Amino acid sequence: MREIEVSKITDVVEKLCIEANNHLPEDVKCAIKDCRACEDGEIAKGVLDNIIENFEIADNECVPICQDTGMACVFLEIGQDVHLTGGNLTEAVDEGVRRGYDKGYLRKSVVKDPVRRGNTGDNTPAMLYTEIVPGEQIKVTVGPKGFGSENMSQIRMFKPSHGLQGIKDFILEVVETAGPNPCPPMVVGVGIGGTFDKAALLAKKALMRPIDSSNPDAFYADLEKEMLDKINKLGIGPQGFGGKTTAIGLNIETLPTHIAGMPCAVNINCHVTRHKTEVI
Repeated sequence: MREIEVSKITDVVEKLCIEANNHLPEDVKCAIKDCRACEDGEIAKGVLDNIIENFEIADNECVPICQDTGMACVFLEIGQDVHLTGGNLTEAVDEGVRRGYDKGYLRKSVVKDPVRRGNTGDNTPAMLYTEIVPGEQIKVTVGPKGFGSENMSQIRMFKPSHGLQGIKDFILEVVETAGPNPCPPMVVGVGIGGTFDKAALLAKKALMRPIDSSNPDAFYADLEKEMLDKINKLGIGPQGFGGKTTAIGLNIETLPTHIAGMPCAVNINCHVTRHKTEVI
């Protein structure tokens, strides 16, 4: 049994909130640059040039890539041989978010009530997801999620009779409906299976996976490639001005499900697909 003070989680969350907002992952940067090299249209090339310049400035000056610094989605994979001490885990995570958004001069974008609103003033609470895994470490991932893209996400409870074609059509429908709103080129996370809530979580977790990786199941790896190709043939293009680059990545995650269902969730992210990870 390994004891870990929750204050260590606070420190890591604080650091990752700032790093994730200031520094785009290398796989995302490379994908944007590769797409720039493939574009023909002057407008599309110009938009991608601006996007590249923007994330380079953010890197060099350690400032946020986007003014929407997101709602802090925090994923904890907690080893089953870890004993957390020194306080409440949820409060420790929120304190990390509070400090990170304050010290990093990040916009506070969270309201305390979904209907009556009222800004919490410190970007808390975090959206906290915990998973118990083997071992004696804690893997912390922070993925700030902006809502221009989050608002474009959808879930549908398919019957099995809709089949694979139903899922393919749904993914394209969601992206086409989103159009320019999520600041394309976008990253598309797809969750298939589980229950209503699990499908949505799978789609969110799919966005945390590097976009230069593939699903380990060859069937879904091929589906990822097929759907990314079809999405880019929609012609929405960078920032919606037309072009070959509507999405730079599409990841699929799956779970077993009930015999009577086939849930599918599509979580859209803009080109600023931010996430940073550290292991304690």
